[in-house]
Formats: sequence, structure tokens, C-alpha cells
Amino acid sequence: MGVMSKYQMLIDEAKKSGIAELQIAEQNGILYIRGIAPTADVKNKLWDIYNQIDPNFFSGEVVLDIVVSPDVVGTKVRVVTESTALNIRKGPGIEQPIIGQAAKGEVITLLNRANSLWWLIRTVNGIEGYCYAEYLEPIK
Repeated sequence: MGVMSKYQMLIDEAKKSGIAELQIAEQNGILYIRGIAPTADVKNKLWDIYNQIDPNFFSGEVVLDIVVSPDVVGTKVRVVTESTALNIRKGPGIEQPIIGQAAKGEVITLLNRANSLWWLIRTVNGIEGYCYAEYLEPIK
């Protein structure tokens, strides 16, 4: 089974979800899906489908590079780590690569609560990814 056929459900959802600038390509056994999601819910749904096909994203067969439209407004949250920066990950889980960090006390934008453990955020520098929710506190 080829990578594209294995992940056909993910590809179909990306196509029907209104992903702008959608690019889908397979190269050297890796499926690349890139684009701009109209909402954080759309991005989270794609990650959920990916996790259903490849639980905990172990295969490394997909590069899901979907960002949420910069027009999506979120609420502000503060990083409340003990002493270190908070890791920002590509996807919702510790097995996902770290793509940036947010400093203790930094105010960032919450785009969506992906689930009870992982929240989708965007920093003031435009880094978008998932952080462990325990270290984020809504600003009142």
C-alpha cells in the first residue's frame, strides 16, 4: 500500500475542509500536506485523523504542515512554567518535534483547545504549534 492510499482519508478531509493553498505531494515514501486552515478546528481534525491512521504518529510517513489562517483571532494566555520555557510542538503530543519555545510569563494567543492536554497556540513571532495545557493560564 502506498503512502497516499494509506492516508487517503486524511487527504480527502484536507481537500473538503477548505484548506487554502493546499499542496499534497509524496516524495521518498513521505507524504507532505501543506496549507492554511480556515479555523483551528479544521487543523485539529486533520491531526485527529492522522492519529487514527498512525496512532501516536510513530511511522514518520506524513509531514502535516498546516497553519491556521492569521485572520483567526484567539484569546490570550500566559505561560506559567516553574522556571523554564514551554516547548511548542508541531503536533499534539510529546513525540512531536519541538518547533519553538515560549518563555515563562510570555503572553501568547490560544487558537483552540485541541483536547484537555494540548492547546493550539500562536506566539507574537508567529510560531504556531501545540503546548501542554497545564502550563497555560487564561488571562482574565
